[in-house]
Amino acid sequence: MSNEKFSVLMSVYFKEKPNYFKECLESILNQTIVPSEIVLVKDGKLTKELECVIGEYVSKYDNLFKIIELEENKGLGIALQIGLLNCKYDIIARMDTDDICLPDRFEKQLKILKERKDVSVVGSWIGEFEDHYKNINTLRKTPLTFDEIYSLAKKKNPLNHVTVMFRKKDIEQVGNYQPCLWNEDYYLWVRLLNEGYKIINIPEVLVYVRADDSMFERRGGWKYVKAEYNFQKKMLELGFINRITFLKNVCIRSIIRLIPNKLRKQIYKNFLREKVSNVEE
Repeated sequence: MSNEKFSVLMSVYFKEKPNYFKECLESILNQTIVPSEIVLVKDGKLTKELECVIGEYVSKYDNLFKIIELEENKGLGIALQIGLLNCKYDIIARMDTDDICLPDRFEKQLKILKERKDVSVVGSWIGEFEDHYKNINTLRKTPLTFDEIYSLAKKKNPLNHVTVMFRKKDIEQVGNYQPCLWNEDYYLWVRLLNEGYKIINIPEVLVYVRADDSMFERRGGWKYVKAEYNFQKKMLELGFINRITFLKNVCIRSIIRLIPNKLRKQIYKNFLREKVSNVEE
């Protein structure tokens, strides 16, 4: 497994926090199997602080980083689409710039992709925290098998995007990442599933994710309602869902987007997550 070559694909934009970004990069560089390249897309102009972080790591690991610069902010879909095309290796791991990988994340996912040639994407569960990753508040568990994932995908996103590792050629076969506001990854999984590509999840936490109150606040409002409607329409047009499921999804998701932030937070934490007392490595 130590000879496996793979890319890590990331996108960064000006609102990211430099200290979170550094923690993320350290978790990638301290893996039991280190990536062969890190493709980092600058989605528009960045702050001086973020540029300093990038400069620091590029100077230390010059041969590891491939920097793609976009003059203007294009959004996650376009940034990842361009980034994927610039990845040298067929195996690609996704990562957000403010999350933290467990040390053996890549090793475990590479093992599955090596043993299971029929699998296109492998994800995992996430542990969510507010202040420090050793104080995990909730888990977001995802279904494990292809059939379970296919079924759940008709109602909600069956994968934690920041945990996935996939085969580049399969992603390209279904059209790569595409613009789909706040649903870029979900739209990709639906297209893969619709074409019969195998997706599975590992039943353990491999990534720690920040999930403070602002995360839930960002998921509300009419812009989200419109984005949800447009995405559900795409699934309907693909034939992935029928009209009844389309109407149910739009109604349920619109209600969640329009209720007060505090109530939405409670729904996410009490019904869409599993509470834990603590997870410590």
